[in-house]
Amino acid sequence: MTTDLTMLTWTVLLCILMWVPYILARIGSWGLVNAVGYPESPPATPAWSQRCQRAHLNLVENLAPFAALVLIAHVTGAANETTALCATVFFWARVAHAVTFTLGVPWVRTLTFAASVGAMVWTAVIILTA
Repeated sequence: MTTDLTMLTWTVLLCILMWVPYILARIGSWGLVNAVGYPESPPATPAWSQRCQRAHLNLVENLAPFAALVLIAHVTGAANETTALCATVFFWARVAHAVTFTLGVPWVRTLTFAASVGAMVWTAVIILTA
């Protein structure tokens, strides 16, 4: 498997697992019965868990374009060392984004997001100029 596809797989796994911390926090705050139901007025969850959920939603929003770019590069034969680097940067930037978003580190969070978007844009440029 190519590096691009490997990084896509790791990114998908990250996305699959990112809900676990904020769901556990919800269970801790609401109790199991309310967490699996639809409480009328649920108590607040910790701020970190709310940020974690937003980081997860942000990854969900960015996963489709990233996956499309990786797959287009693979199918068209445009995948190369640079697209592999871009995919690797995207994955690690998203890991750092999840951590810094959850911890509430504003400037680093923004830079990690920008790095992941930059990696996608660079991949698109490579595809379009191949």
